[in-house]
Amino acid sequence: MSSYDDTRPGDGQDPEPAGSPARVGTVVWGLIVLALAALIIISRLGIVALNGTYVLIGLMIGAGAALIIGGLLSARRRDNKSTSGKS
Repeated sequence: MSSYDDTRPGDGQDPEPAGSPARVGTVVWGLIVLALAALIIISRLGIVALNGTYVLIGLMIGAGAALIIGGLLSARRRDNKSTSGKS
């Protein structure tokens, strides 16, 4: 049994509260994995013949756009929360 305790007394701030929203990057990469899995299943069923290069280019363009837009929206939301409304 170890007596090592990494908690700090007096540190009342949790690094990430339980109700915090998901990070944009996590959501985008999750969607990429799901899209790749769906495309692999579709191509294996023979419904559509896919060119791997074009699929990867499309996914990277979509992921880049989603990361940029999500980052901008997240930054905008943070800016709106940080103001107290007082001059």
